Amino acid sequence: MMKTDKDMENFLPGLKPVLEMLEREPERVDMVYVRKGRSGAESDRLLDLCREYGVRFCLVNEDTLARMAARAGHQGVVARLREASFMPWESFLMQAAHAPLPLIVALDQVQDPGNVGTLARTLYAMGGAGLVLPRHNSAFLGPGARRSAAGALERLPVTQVVNLSRAVQEARDAGFVTCAAQKVEDSVNPLTEKLPLPALLVLGNEEKGVRPGVLKHCDCSLCIPFRRDFDSLNVAQAGAILISCFARAPEA
Repeated sequence: MMKTDKDMENFLPGLKPVLEMLEREPERVDMVYVRKGRSGAESDRLLDLCREYGVRFCLVNEDTLARMAARAGHQGVVARLREASFMPWESFLMQAAHAPLPLIVALDQVQDPGNVGTLARTLYAMGGAGLVLPRHNSAFLGPGARRSAAGALERLPVTQVVNLSRAVQEARDAGFVTCAAQKVEDSVNPLTEKLPLPALLVLGNEEKGVRPGVLKHCDCSLCIPFRRDFDSLNVAQAGAILISCFARAPEA
């Protein structure tokens, strides 16, 4: 599939431009792609900066770099930039309780950009406080996510945290009831039970669910009951139902 001009805006080719971006605005860099076998002082500096700022990097072949850089010279290095503008976690948490629907949705390593975009669209429409994403192993908020969000990602508060488990605990300390979407013996039925607000809802990875380290900071588990024998809903569908359940709940 041919890349559009909008897709290409997310890639920054060239060793020196990428070095400068890592030195000035490392938070804008989602991933750095380096040609296999590339060496030298500047290459070492590049990888050192990636490690220092927790920026992911990947060794790839020349063909991969050429596709990402299109006609631009890449000098063996291409960076993928983040499109989303992230709010600092402290500011995000401070304003979250004042949203029309004081519900934070935290995505624990959700990988599909379309799912993230759809959740952002639903949460924004329902008045939610915003999305929390872990810095590592989250979907890239590029054109795919933005198409699904239909403008919501430009309006909804979105924050990124290094340690999602700690963020959930801090939200709990700030007075948010913390809930995880998972099926366990004592799961709460969100269709029949009153759900408290303000709250933080954790939605897990499409295959692995919510990680144990995050679960330990959750006050309760929510599970949508099925009336037919069926495997599961995807994270965007389940999230939309749960957000709606919180939206009908009276404020605590």
